[in-house]
Amino acid sequence: MFKRLLVPLDGSSLAESILPVSKYFAEKFGATIVLFHALEQGARATIHGERHLLNVDEAETYLEDVAARLAESKLKIETDVHPVQEADVARSIIEHIEELKGDLVLLCAHGTGGLRDMFVGNIAQQVIARGMTPVLFVHPRMGNAPTFECRKILIPLDSTPHHEPALPVAAEIARQCGSELNLLTVVPTANTLSAERAGTGMLLPTTMTAVLDLAQRGAVEYLQSTAARLLAEGIATTAQVMRGD
Repeated sequence: MFKRLLVPLDGSSLAESILPVSKYFAEKFGATIVLFHALEQGARATIHGERHLLNVDEAETYLEDVAARLAESKLKIETDVHPVQEADVARSIIEHIEELKGDLVLLCAHGTGGLRDMFVGNIAQQVIARGMTPVLFVHPRMGNAPTFECRKILIPLDSTPHHEPALPVAAEIARQCGSELNLLTVVPTANTLSAERAGTGMLLPTTMTAVLDLAQRGAVEYLQSTAARLLAEGIATTAQVMRGD
């Protein structure tokens, strides 16, 4: 499924927290890691307390250094620097997914809160919303570990087809990595209804309780059926319906 992993890096140690995850998936899928950097328009001199990559030569040297470190594991590595300074980093990433034939994008969250996190979170959301390629988004604290292993995958579902596109992706990851799938549906209680349904719950509490209980029974049937299908494919799977927020 995943043959080319696009890994955008900004030159910081925080961004490199994605590398153990990238290495793991490249080994499991026999995939090529494509290290990518886009020069940012109006970039600051430093990023996360480190010197920012401000020109093509610096960026190429940096990516080659990262590639050399990864190459010790005999992985297939490519590097690409987009030389034109970009104001829209998300758009640049999306455009290069197709250009570089990436079929999985691996991104790292940055910082510890505030505007920078909002900015990076917005980039990830745009890449997800505007693109058609799966995106793996991780927290930088994972960088404290030298290795990564995918043992369990949590898949939130709501008993409708809306979230089901995640299933074949997760199933393929589970097959390649020997992971266990954990299917989860959360049915609200009367006290945890969304704002738009809370009014109805207050006006018709008995009816709403009955509706939610029915939703729970439907969720159990849906997850049991979904889990049975995955188990028949030889994928270790558990399913659980919980109540609350």
